[in-house]
Amino acid sequence: MATWSMNQYFQTLDDALQERDGLKTAELLSFQHPHIQNPRLQVEHPESQVQRVFDSPFDEMIAAHLRCCWAVSNHDFIEAYGCQSVVAQAFNKIFQSQKDENWSLPIMFNIFIDLRLFANSGDIQAVHKGKGKMGDRLEKAADLIMGCFRVCASDNRASVEDSKKWGMLNLVNQLFKIYFKINKLHLCKPLVRAIDSLPMKNRFSLSQQVTFKYYVGRKAMFDSDYKAAEEYLTFAFERCHKRSMKNKRMSLIYLLPVKMLLGKMPKPQVLQKYDLMQFADVARSVSTGNLLKLNEALQRNETFFIKCGIYLILEKLKIITYRNLFKKVYLILKTHLLPIESFTAALRMMQVDDIDNDETACIIANLIYENKIKGYISHQHQKVVVSKQNAFPVLSS
Repeated sequence: MATWSMNQYFQTLDDALQERDGLKTAELLSFQHPHIQNPRLQVEHPESQVQRVFDSPFDEMIAAHLRCCWAVSNHDFIEAYGCQSVVAQAFNKIFQSQKDENWSLPIMFNIFIDLRLFANSGDIQAVHKGKGKMGDRLEKAADLIMGCFRVCASDNRASVEDSKKWGMLNLVNQLFKIYFKINKLHLCKPLVRAIDSLPMKNRFSLSQQVTFKYYVGRKAMFDSDYKAAEEYLTFAFERCHKRSMKNKRMSLIYLLPVKMLLGKMPKPQVLQKYDLMQFADVARSVSTGNLLKLNEALQRNETFFIKCGIYLILEKLKIITYRNLFKKVYLILKTHLLPIESFTAALRMMQVDDIDNDETACIIANLIYENKIKGYISHQHQKVVVSKQNAFPVLSS
């Protein structure tokens, strides 16, 4: 492969196309295949050579692929993205014309994975050279992927096995990766509905299902639907291959805050195993109601939490920390009539600056509204009247 002539490459590719061998064709158009390192196939202007062998629009797709190999060899990812866009456009024409067959799905998978990767690299290079802003190419790549997604979704043939719908989940996962990157999460909702309505939604490969659940779980987390987020992210974590420590760790980065918001603190050995000790002091502080230590832990690991996009989610743990701190006050005073001032004093001990009884009452009212404290506030007597039974219910799980 590294020494193939252009004619050998053409012959192998043409044979694969004639035989409708989607897997072989996909390899020969993929940047994960060794042929891309072959200098003979890195051609700046391959059009005339390609047109002698292949008809349109296959010639457009193959010529653009070879020029893309040339661009990558020159580390020009802006040009590589442009070439891969032509590959994708030509493939979409071919795919749409294949009315009663889906053998080219593996080709689709490889083409659009490479398109997304080149779009990202092209954006980075363009920003570095002052020729554009981050997300420009990713957004255009998403449009091309969406075009192919519509072709798959509109296949209404009775035969499920031959349906193009088998390509939908792979494309949705590619779109999720882009939308999360360019912060357009609202575009995920119709895609989730489209997959959930598929009769074969549980028959996709496990790896595709894991990726889908991971992103849907993250979306649910940002929508404050923590129970759904826990369900999806737990699926992604538990079903991910046991050797994929990196992917398991990625799932945990989002699953841990969700579980903590539901009152489930992580075990130290889990944090140690997946190198996520940044969460250790956070969990310990929330459990003990130590607001001061929680603020210190968030500040100490701020860079990591912001990079992961979970800092604001972790800030929401303060409400649980208030609850656990106030429960300590309740246990110390041993009465169901609790002066608001006693809670204010506890907050001052945690170095909450400029806190007064009115602000404390607002925090308590919020805890009562969320059923984290059972009781009511007597403003006339400046007391919190808590239930004589189960004043601090177990956090919902």
